[in-house]
Amino acid sequence: MFCVTPPELETKMNITKGGLVLFSANSNSSCMELSKKIAERLGVEMGKVQVYQEPNRETRVQIQESVRGKDVFIIQTVSKDVNTTIMELLIMVYACLTHLITMDLHQKEIQGFFNIPVDNLRASPFLLQYIQEEIPDYRNAVIVAKSPASAKRAQSFAERLRLGIAVIHGEAQDAESDLVDGRHSPPMVRSVAAIHPSLEIPMLIPKEKPPITVVGDVGGRIAIIVDDIIDDVDSFLAAAETLKERGAYKIFVMATHGLLSSDAPRRIEESAIDEVVVTNTIPHEVQKLQCPKIKTVDISMILSEAIRRIHNGESMSYLFRNIGLDD
Repeated sequence: MFCVTPPELETKMNITKGGLVLFSANSNSSCMELSKKIAERLGVEMGKVQVYQEPNRETRVQIQESVRGKDVFIIQTVSKDVNTTIMELLIMVYACLTHLITMDLHQKEIQGFFNIPVDNLRASPFLLQYIQEEIPDYRNAVIVAKSPASAKRAQSFAERLRLGIAVIHGEAQDAESDLVDGRHSPPMVRSVAAIHPSLEIPMLIPKEKPPITVVGDVGGRIAIIVDDIIDDVDSFLAAAETLKERGAYKIFVMATHGLLSSDAPRRIEESAIDEVVVTNTIPHEVQKLQCPKIKTVDISMILSEAIRRIHNGESMSYLFRNIGLDD
């Protein structure tokens, strides 16, 4: 996983003459693979480090090369064991800082990356490129926001691709199990007399969720749902069913981060969704084995370019404002 230096630090950064060191936290094979791709694009060797767990589950980090006078970049992806993932990253940062302080390099900074910059773009160029190259007849598609809150993201995709937009509004009605476990607010009252015969209390009506509606025409079109994260797939499956009912003949889901927890792969495989496209910011090889509908887009290019810009003291905001489909 990658993160951007805060804008307020951009003006303080100096070009480092000693080069850069790129470490992988080794939390999983996907992290190493992504790190190697970034290193290859930057034209540098991977930094030598060992990250492992003792039998008592203590995390050990050994920095096996000098980081004197260099910018240090650590690549870490999120795994299911979030606590271990975070601790690996923090211990690595501490190990590098300790190494630097020992060398009296108090002024050096470790560049910690915790957020994928793709979400800061007006629209991810990698997902846009996938739509153009991998979806036949994409000109007959419509970009779909699965809720009004995500309409801005959908609009940015639609503008870049010059496509129409549709917005799904409302929620599915409660199932029988919802009625039993008391999720209604306020609770239903069957009879005023059941409370007390002498009390004149108005009947309480349970709050009802509006039915799902689609604003925009999806009939006979390819529907492309866009979002930043796909994990719990309930809302995506409900949206896909609604779009299918409204006449969409193919349904794609595009998301930056593919968490895909629990039985999400199986449910996607059995759903009306034709394909789910995510980036390689989070490992999902096991999920892909369970569901052939899941596809991966490599974003090592933008990560390596962000590292290069930070290392050279160049503008990061320029990268987010001006990156194009052909970059």
